[in-house]
Amino acid sequence: MKNILISEKQLADLVGKVKNNVSESNEPGSYMAKQQLFMLATMAYTMWEKMEDGEQLEDWMESKIAQSEQSILSVVKAYMYDEFVEDENSGMGKLNFDELVIGK
Repeated sequence: MKNILISEKQLADLVGKVKNNVSESNEPGSYMAKQQLFMLATMAYTMWEKMEDGEQLEDWMESKIAQSEQSILSVVKAYMYDEFVEDENSGMGKLNFDELVIGK
């Protein structure tokens, strides 16, 4: 996969366009959560790209990242479990959600 570099202004413009394409009046469901997930993924990827190998973050930054990881992991597991319960015959019956590891 080829890396694509964009400036912070370009990123802000992109995020602005995404926000403008989503409005409360014409989007059913969790439009806000989807928008927030996109922003979270974009910003996390941007930070990951900028960090040097072995770079040390401040303790509070590492703590916030760890808390965010646990929060997202809880949501993803619950979301996947809800999909599993809705369709028990989908072949996912063998999944053990307590042993599910995402992103490691």
